[in-house]
Amino acid sequence: MNDLLRKQDLETNPMTRVPICLCLDVSGSMGRIVGGETRKTGRTVEVDGRTWDVVEGGITALQELVGGVNLFYDNLLEDDVARYSAEICIVTFGGNSAEVVLDFANLERQEGERQEKISSLQARGETPMGEAVNMALDCLEERKKSYKDSGVDYFQPWLVLMTDGEPNGDVAELNRAISRTNELANNRKLTVFPIGIGVEADMSCLAKFSPKRPPLRLKGMNFKGFFEWLSSSVSRTSQSMPGSKIKLDVEGIKSWGELD
Repeated sequence: MNDLLRKQDLETNPMTRVPICLCLDVSGSMGRIVGGETRKTGRTVEVDGRTWDVVEGGITALQELVGGVNLFYDNLLEDDVARYSAEICIVTFGGNSAEVVLDFANLERQEGERQEKISSLQARGETPMGEAVNMALDCLEERKKSYKDSGVDYFQPWLVLMTDGEPNGDVAELNRAISRTNELANNRKLTVFPIGIGVEADMSCLAKFSPKRPPLRLKGMNFKGFFEWLSSSVSRTSQSMPGSKIKLDVEGIKSWGELD
C-alpha cells in the first residue's frame, strides 16, 4: 500500500488510533511440529543448534501462530469501533534479518495483502530479535509522526513481542533495542507485551524488554486464546479516552498464559 493511501486514510478517518506492532519469531524452530498426525521420514536437520527429526504432516508452531494472527484481525474487523481505530504493523524475525511484513494501514485496506503475506510466512534460520525490535520501534515512531502531521490523536502504542527461543543476532542491536523499549515504557510512551512460546523461550531476556510487567508464557500453543484476549483489550482501549488507564483482564490471561 502506498503512502498516499495511508495519508488519505488519516484525513478521512479522524478516529483516535491504537497502533499495534506484532513482532513475531519465525525462526527455524517455529517450524517444529506441535500437533496433528505425522510420519517420520528418517531424515534429520540442524536448526538453531539442535537436531530435529524431519516428518511429514502435522501442524507447526508457525501455523498455529498464523491462525492466531488471522483471528486477531477477524475479531477487530467485527468490532464497529476497533475496525476504524486499530492499526497493525507486523515485523518478523528469522534467518539473518528482520522484515516489515505489513506496514501500518487501515485494517480493511490491509485485507488482501494480509491474507497473502501472513499465509506465506515460513520458518527459517536464526533469531535476530534485537534487529526486529528496533525495526518495530522505528515503524511505531514513523506512524506516530504521521498521526501528528495529520492532527490525528492516538493511544499509547503497543508492542507485542513473541518468541520461542533466545536472541542470537547482533549483541549491540539487542542492547539498543532493550534500552529503547525501557526508555519508552518508563516514560509511558509504549506498552510492551512480551510473550514466550513453549518451554525453550528465554523468559529472562523477554523480561529485559518490559520494565512495567513480567513476560507471560503461552500455555501450550494457545495462540488463539492470547489473540482473543488481545483483540478484546484493543476493543476496550479504542472505546476509552486517550490517556486513561486501561486495566488488563487478569482473569482472561489465566486462560492462555502463565507467569514463570
